[in-house]
Amino acid sequence: MTPPAAPVSADARRAAARRAAARQAARRRSVTRRRWVLSVGGIGLLVLAVVLALPTLRKAVNELTLPLQDQDIIRQQAAEKRLDPALIAAVIYAETKFDARPSSAGAEGLMQLMPDTAEFLARRSGATRFTVADLGTPAVNIAYGAYYLRYLLDRYHGSTLLALAAYNGGETNVDRWIAEAQARGHPLTVAEIPFPETRAYVLRVLQAQRDYRSTYASQLGYT
Repeated sequence: MTPPAAPVSADARRAAARRAAARQAARRRSVTRRRWVLSVGGIGLLVLAVVLALPTLRKAVNELTLPLQDQDIIRQQAAEKRLDPALIAAVIYAETKFDARPSSAGAEGLMQLMPDTAEFLARRSGATRFTVADLGTPAVNIAYGAYYLRYLLDRYHGSTLLALAAYNGGETNVDRWIAEAQARGHPLTVAEIPFPETRAYVLRVLQAQRDYRSTYASQLGYT
């Protein structure tokens, strides 16, 4: 016959309860530490991933908001025509955002040249094998667009404002606006361009020129 167990004192029960509570508290602290370590580690990995992805993200954002293609052609034509490469890029941006397509008015290619304008430029430059279909080729289109910008800058004594206004609004209109401004006793300003589209175009290209110069300094040959 097994003798009866000795009765457990109240003090012993309280001591056992304290030990159990201490073990439970230790387990909770251990779980909390593990969760904290995992959380900090996860945040660190996330930060590292973001840092590593920043160049790719910047490139993706630039391609969506300020695209650039054919930079080799742009740099070449800028050097040949004595132009700011960012100006050529900015005109392309304002015209097509580097997504060449014919306009409803019949303009062609990246720099949206009208066929009659391109034919005039071909005659002026001495080209003998030009066809309108050539305007769909980026190298040809940028070459003629750069030539036209150089022609307009020379015609308006180096004024980018007037050259851009003529690129969009036509030389005849710009000549008239200049004459009207001179009759008022001052040079033509952007605010005085009567065509809202042309006024907005000039401002958009000038802003894009600054943006391309700062964003794509390396690609456009500034550094």
